[in-house]
Amino acid sequence: MYVTAAILSVLLALVAVAAGAPKALLKGDVSAGLQSHMGLSAGLVRFIGLAEVAAAVGLIVGLFWQPLGIAAATGFAITMVGAVGFHAKAGDYADPATRKNAMAPFFLIPLSAATAVTLGLAM
Repeated sequence: MYVTAAILSVLLALVAVAAGAPKALLKGDVSAGLQSHMGLSAGLVRFIGLAEVAAAVGLIVGLFWQPLGIAAATGFAITMVGAVGFHAKAGDYADPATRKNAMAPFFLIPLSAATAVTLGLAM
């Protein structure tokens, strides 16, 4: 079970750092889109990015201390639930042009839950 937990943790950590680093640095199209399309402040975008990067760090450290990994995976899932809410509020799921990018949180929520569960079972 530990091997599965490790694979899921590393995979989720890679996704979290890839999603969070540009937001934390306020670089790229995603950060600009969150500010212009969704109306988020630069500070909130940076906070979300830092939370995602912290989740990635917590997932890697959580391979050695599972309670931290479980907390990081759970926190990342909660962040993705918030992302679904923001995308729904912005109407991204009704617009075919923005629907594709807005679907990522839907796939990351079960991945985060699976990571938390497997880390818990690996203890």
